[in-house]
Amino acid sequence: MQVFEIFPSLQGEGRNQGLRCCFLRLAGCNLNCRWCDTPDARNPDAGEDLTTDDILRRIEETGIRYLCVTGGEPLLRQHELLPLLRDLSSNGYIIDIETNGTIPFGQVQPYASICMDVKCPSSGEQSDLRLLADIRATDSVKCVVADEADLDFAYEQIRSIPIRGEIYISPVHGSDYTRIAEVVMEWNLPVRLQLQLHKQIGVQ
Repeated sequence: MQVFEIFPSLQGEGRNQGLRCCFLRLAGCNLNCRWCDTPDARNPDAGEDLTTDDILRRIEETGIRYLCVTGGEPLLRQHELLPLLRDLSSNGYIIDIETNGTIPFGQVQPYASICMDVKCPSSGEQSDLRLLADIRATDSVKCVVADEADLDFAYEQIRSIPIRGEIYISPVHGSDYTRIAEVVMEWNLPVRLQLQLHKQIGVQ
């Protein structure tokens, strides 16, 4: 499996924000988002080609039993990833998978919680909104917003599409947090405003 990096840090967003976390970042992505914070990981040949045993060993060496699989787009390597997820899940690891919402994720849901990043207009890309129907109560949805157009788009999707998981509104780093918070307060929708912790405190 082509692995861009494996590293320990704090989870910066989502349901487990603030927890110590081992990140498994896989190489390759099918989108080119304007706000991507790891553009080098979009290259499918970046990093190292590691076996499942190699990856397991490196994860275990961190001593952290909470894993976040990210990218790039990790579900491009879903078939390679499944044996690793089965092994880790059977050994009691808590697993999150961050995905851009363009690839069905049903095969990995028995082993991991999904965080689907719904692409708003400023990203320059689009998610498959039909996949929101597959979000469970244990999964979550994130809308990264930069401006009023993004907020309008997020509002319409959240208002019109039943979503069972938690919903986060995540301002683009450096955007007008105060204005975004004011708009979210007006919505009266079941969402949580969440700044990216890792960027606020300056860790990877």
